[in-house]
Amino acid sequence: MQRARGRASVHLLSLLALLLVTVVWGATFPVLKVATASLSGIEVSALRFCIAACCMLPWVLGASRQAWRDGALLGALVLLSYVAQAYGLQYISSNRSAFLTSLNVLMVPMFGLLFGKRIALRVWLAATLACCGIALMSWDGGGHWLADIATVLGAAGYALYVIVLSQRAALHPARTLAATQIVWMAALGAAWMLAASVGTDRLQTLGDRLSLEIILGLVYLGVVATAGMLFLQALAQRHVSADQAAVIYAMEPVFAALFAWWWLAEGLSAQAALGGALVVFAVVLSEVKVRGR
Repeated sequence: MQRARGRASVHLLSLLALLLVTVVWGATFPVLKVATASLSGIEVSALRFCIAACCMLPWVLGASRQAWRDGALLGALVLLSYVAQAYGLQYISSNRSAFLTSLNVLMVPMFGLLFGKRIALRVWLAATLACCGIALMSWDGGGHWLADIATVLGAAGYALYVIVLSQRAALHPARTLAATQIVWMAALGAAWMLAASVGTDRLQTLGDRLSLEIILGLVYLGVVATAGMLFLQALAQRHVSADQAAVIYAMEPVFAALFAWWWLAEGLSAQAALGGALVVFAVVLSEVKVRGR
């Protein structure tokens, strides 16, 4: 009995940790929107990952070969996701980006089937409700086919990341796994940025395009939203399944809307409020059976 209660307590704490992750992520959309007005998607991603890598360097010492291999796979998936999202934000609104990114909530159980995982009906229902809720909150038209495709590909990359992280998180210390993937992300991102700048003056003009507001935003993205949150994810997803984690992550645009309402004084319509309530209900629905047990 005590062991069961202990597992339930750890599971609850892990869910709260993932919820904190979505709160922090909710504040990244306006920061990314400001940064991508002057920097390309790969520049934003490379710089934030290099900042994050500096924070995590002490924990890569002594990392095993398996941790470096798993970190490389996870880092590549996150890099693809973040760069695609940042690219899309250059051409579409943050609301539209939030909705398209949230499709990973449905992609996780779909990809899970390819890995031979059986998904409970309530999880499918919760994921569908979450996407419907985010659609009510975020969909605003204004499509750009290339940016839309890039954002959806980024969502697919992140869905695969959530699945692989749930499989590999228990095999390594959370700090080590987070550190190795961040170092890989920084190295791959820097190489990508250098390759993309060949034949242009983007490296020479990089300093001129970095305002104080953008620098502070990059520090937030690197230290808090990347280093801190990837560590929390690696820690929490040891005890939370991929499909449940994906539904929790659907809270990201809800918090993004609340931050915009509170911080930027943006309006929150009745439709958006209804959509947010639907997402919250979906998160609760995804956990009903687990909490009851």
